[in-house]
Amino acid sequence: MELPTAVTSVIDAALDFIYSFQPICEKTVILAPPFLKDYVSVVADAVGMDIDTVTYVFGFFLCYPLGIIMNQIPYGNMRHAYSFVVGAFLLQFTVGVQWVHQMISAVLAYTMILVLPRKSLTYVLPVFAMTYMTLGHLHRQYINYLGWDLDFTSAQMVVTQKLYMIAFNLYDGEMIAKGTPDRAAKKCSKYALKEVPSFLEFLGYLFCFSNCLAGPAPEFAIYNRACDGSLFLHADGKPKGKIPSSVIPSIKPLLVSLLNMGLFVVINGAYPLLDPADPQHSTPAVLTEEFLKNGILYRFAYLWFGLFGIRNKYYFGWKNAEGANNVWYAGFDGFDDKGEPIGWDAACNLDIIGFELAPDIQHMSKEWNKKTSNWLTRYIYIRTGGSLLAVYSLSAFWHGFYPGYYMFFLSVPLLTFCDRLAKKKISPYFSKSRYGPYGIISTIATTCSVNYTVSSFLMLAGSWAFALWKSHYFFGHVGGLVFYAILTFLPKPKEESKKA
Repeated sequence: MELPTAVTSVIDAALDFIYSFQPICEKTVILAPPFLKDYVSVVADAVGMDIDTVTYVFGFFLCYPLGIIMNQIPYGNMRHAYSFVVGAFLLQFTVGVQWVHQMISAVLAYTMILVLPRKSLTYVLPVFAMTYMTLGHLHRQYINYLGWDLDFTSAQMVVTQKLYMIAFNLYDGEMIAKGTPDRAAKKCSKYALKEVPSFLEFLGYLFCFSNCLAGPAPEFAIYNRACDGSLFLHADGKPKGKIPSSVIPSIKPLLVSLLNMGLFVVINGAYPLLDPADPQHSTPAVLTEEFLKNGILYRFAYLWFGLFGIRNKYYFGWKNAEGANNVWYAGFDGFDDKGEPIGWDAACNLDIIGFELAPDIQHMSKEWNKKTSNWLTRYIYIRTGGSLLAVYSLSAFWHGFYPGYYMFFLSVPLLTFCDRLAKKKISPYFSKSRYGPYGIISTIATTCSVNYTVSSFLMLAGSWAFALWKSHYFFGHVGGLVFYAILTFLPKPKEESKKA
């Protein structure tokens, strides 16, 4: 749908005004010399990939040697300064002049933190962060509708989460200090901040090199303890325990990410869902007349494999970032009361096997994009009295404004309601084993319904998403509604009928 000329003329005028500042902003790109892009361009041509993707991949891998250097830097402000400068370098290297959006966000957000009352900050700062990111999404869709080019919006999504969290961290800290914490503040007390971070600490956090490109966004307290040494030392300077080696926790996710990258390239090449030659304008591969001549079982199996290939792109980014964070212990969970290491979950954003073989929607959602799930749970779900509508709406808003996103998020509640009803009225009759007949059937039903539903997310355009669902006879929606209707009238099992 095209916008009226009167609207586009206003938007174009506004964009021309904003673009007029580009020559000034280009002067800020001083950390990433031009010859780096020239080198990446040669590599991109050699491997047959676009330069933006190759640049991002280089940026991901650079985080490993940069993390090794971070380990050699003394605790304190030097680490924050390094985190900021190196993070700014990575952003300038990957998105060029667009890095200024993160810098502008940082300056304006910190000003708000300094001048606004804590209660007001929990409204104003999240609204500001979401608005800035929203404008970025809308700009991208306006100038490059259905395009897959990489720009600053991915990094801005991470910044948005960080700003959202720190606003509530400061509010929770004030409420706890006054002795009047609410239920949410008590639940999030270990992330509460008693004092405003210095501007250098704030910049180090927002631009943290090991997560600025694609997340996962950590809490400020998680980031800061790896910078000030409190992760390893008590307040009196005594060690909390023997520091474990970070080699295996870093190498393992790195190797997994390399496997994910290979799977993405191979599977995406064998089972393309969009038109490989022109994904932006041409009919998706799964909607061509020739493809639709195949039977539904073949078409859905093809769709499943194609989506699995696409997921490996995200697996690559998150597992690679997990290893990069672990290099300098930002992913280390610390020590227990006995001085024993707790684990390495602080930067783990997903459990691939747990997600792919999840027996229900609840397990699946917990294993995918864990840190974003934590953000939504801590700062939206429990702050709105457990509103799923608020969670799904803000999650969709955070991703962007393509119709396919909203078609997916509006369909998720149906799957969630079916999942909850099944647990109440069917699951008690069967073994809880995930490898028994009921567990296997549940896993198959979960993966089929979710892959059907999430296909709209990749299509982006509402017409393509609807056509894809239609080509599968809307089995996910029809089946969900029938399943929900039947279970609604089934009685709950009696206690004595339940099986272990």
